[in-house]
Amino acid sequence: MNLNFLYGETLKMHMKINSIKDTVWNGCAIGVLTPILPGLLMWYVMRNVAVLREAHWLLIGCVALNAILMNYFFKKDKENIGRGIISVTFLWAFAFFYYKVS
Repeated sequence: MNLNFLYGETLKMHMKINSIKDTVWNGCAIGVLTPILPGLLMWYVMRNVAVLREAHWLLIGCVALNAILMNYFFKKDKENIGRGIISVTFLWAFAFFYYKVS
């Protein structure tokens, strides 16, 4: 495998991430979109695998992805994106507790 190719692709990814404007709205968009695909996948698994029907920690893991991204953007000095992500993470947490209670 050509490691120079992997390095070039990684560099392109970092350049794209660094080109994201540091706004709270971009952070909100990232925070909303990040847990959706894994959340839908976990929802499907929870509905179709008998052992995992009550494994709600799988959904918590999907929301935890936002914490990883928030930490990444804070380290990249993109404070406003991190603030947007944490704001939406609280909304996802409220949605999870509503789901759990009802």
